[in-house]
Amino acid sequence: MKILLTGGAGFMGSNMIHYLLKTYADVEVVNFDNLTYAGNLENLRDVESDPRYSFIKGDIANAQDVERAVQGVDLIINYAAETHVDRSIMNPRSFVDTNIIGVFTLLEAVRKFNIPKMVQISTDEVYGAVLEGESEERDPFEPRSPYAASKASADLLCHSYAITFGTPVVVTHSCNFYGPHQFPEKMIPLFLCNLMEGKSVPVYGDGQQIREWIFTEDHCRAIDVIAQKGNIGEAYNIGTGYRVPNMEITKKLLALTSRDESLIEYVKDRAGHDRRYALSSQKLRNELGWKPLVNFDEGLERTVEWFKANEVWIGRCRSGAYQDYYDKQYSNR
Repeated sequence: MKILLTGGAGFMGSNMIHYLLKTYADVEVVNFDNLTYAGNLENLRDVESDPRYSFIKGDIANAQDVERAVQGVDLIINYAAETHVDRSIMNPRSFVDTNIIGVFTLLEAVRKFNIPKMVQISTDEVYGAVLEGESEERDPFEPRSPYAASKASADLLCHSYAITFGTPVVVTHSCNFYGPHQFPEKMIPLFLCNLMEGKSVPVYGDGQQIREWIFTEDHCRAIDVIAQKGNIGEAYNIGTGYRVPNMEITKKLLALTSRDESLIEYVKDRAGHDRRYALSSQKLRNELGWKPLVNFDEGLERTVEWFKANEVWIGRCRSGAYQDYYDKQYSNR
């Protein structure tokens, strides 16, 4: 099977490429990435020489780039996205371009080239704040940030294409990811990197915002089963049920890095900051047989160990030096 994995140089995309190459001997993976600030080909240095892996630089919002990449593809998994809420508040336009126009361009390519299936990776944030209970797949969308609105728009576009054109697309809504290779802007890697350097960590408001967490390996397994068994036109929530306040995560990171609470810096809460997310993943569990295997504490310890062992990677991410890797390794190919 030939898989086009968009956004494959990023955190979750690169983890999925490693998962696929490790799990399946007969898979061919094409990494299609525009190498924006969070796209880091160093995440895939260990598979560069694998004949089953190849890289194409391109933009999912550019039809010519996409059509060049989809030739002979059996499956598209779309990880490519602008994902950081803070950045969406500062620059909403880039989120519209990538997260909406990009998905439209991919859907058109699926139609034009009769690609058998596409999996759209989305987020629990499309449902908005869930103060009680859990979000189910048929619940209405109530996005509260430009990021969440852009993902909700793309998800609705996917649904409409499945209904109107019979486009073979499946949507996933996941809780928060964490694990190795995550760019140090999201809470866990940012806090971890700061604490490793003895720097303070910025906690929004009172730190009691509740989030649900999934380790990268469990998310990869979920996408794998959805790609194989998910029903066309449907959505699947990917959740673990592990929901805790941000402050609890902060204290776990303090303990794992041998730091104390004097490094907590309370900052003004983010505009439109949702208080709680919670997903029901019963559809995925009951219909497709998936369940998470890595508990949060185990996954967090593995994440901390990886970051401690990769301080050079951290430094290159923070300085932007990793972006030179493409020029050195790929620009003349």
